[in-house]
Amino acid sequence: QVQLVESGGGLVQPGGSLGLSCAVSGSSFSLFNMGWYRQAPGKQRELVASITASGRTNYADSVKGRFTISRDNAKNTVYLQMSSLKPEDTAVYYCNAAFLTRSYWGQGTQVTVSS
Repeated sequence: QVQLVESGGGLVQPGGSLGLSCAVSGSSFSLFNMGWYRQAPGKQRELVASITASGRTNYADSVKGRFTISRDNAKNTVYLQMSSLKPEDTAVYYCNAAFLTRSYWGQGTQVTVSS
């Protein structure tokens, strides 16, 4: 079973920055399509950003220009750099890895944007 371990969540003030990391076990990380999702209380989980095995990225309109997704295949890690944070970015952020018919989720990490 593939396991995803997330880190970097926490409390940040509006306008601030925060970086999330997701480390993936195994030797097939370079083949995975990776994504960051988030879910706020009472709302559906939504895709925030994704990066394919070939490095192609996509972003939700709400985070374009503020968030950057990247990956380091040598470290089996995907990152989400968040800048100009807003209170509406507050959510539990989840890392996802997808390969063929399989999909794996991290445990989630809380991001709170508040003054």
